[in-house]
Amino acid sequence: MLDTLDLTAHGTYGFWPAHSEGDDIIVSSARLPMLRQQTVKPEGRPNRCLADYVAPVGDHLGGFAVAIHGADSLAAQYEAENDDYRSIMVKALADRLAEAFAEYIHLQARRDWFEPDADPAIADLHAERFRGIRPAFGYPASPDHSQKRILFDLLDASDVGMALTESCAMTPAASVSGLIFAHPSSRYFTVGRIGRDQVSDYAARCEVDVAEVEKWLRPNLGY
Repeated sequence: MLDTLDLTAHGTYGFWPAHSEGDDIIVSSARLPMLRQQTVKPEGRPNRCLADYVAPVGDHLGGFAVAIHGADSLAAQYEAENDDYRSIMVKALADRLAEAFAEYIHLQARRDWFEPDADPAIADLHAERFRGIRPAFGYPASPDHSQKRILFDLLDASDVGMALTESCAMTPAASVSGLIFAHPSSRYFTVGRIGRDQVSDYAARCEVDVAEVEKWLRPNLGY
């Protein structure tokens, strides 16, 4: 039987003065290059970029990282006992708890930052009927996993026992991290396919070789 004391939640969040420079977001001493959609859209519908949700001067950007500790070792224990069912259930439960923790910490950040009286109903949370978004690196709006390194440095994520592998997977496995945007018009979107021109520009802004960018953004390459 699973003892819930075997699983513990640790997380951190913050928000810092920030501004945009083109398609980059500048926060503290860090530069976060972003990608812009390159699809053909009807007139009046812009190609979105996360940097659009940060003002050129006098704005802020938030970030968070949360994790459920103990699930990996507990799942391994069940696997050693040939109890695959409990091992799978531990991992699934830890993943759900991590997502719930991310939702909670996003609400707390909004209260501390720009929405002190926020008290959304569960239905509103499920439908994302609230101000702001919390996109994660490696997902559609910002598909470059390597940007997690900058976020983890900003948050001192190692202080809560979180780390990144060589491929920028988060440890523990049941972890969630991302940026927090307060802009009232911020929305989730998919960058989609990008061309050589943006890859070259993005590599220059990241100060890395084009081949390095192509490695991280292979699923999004339109060539």
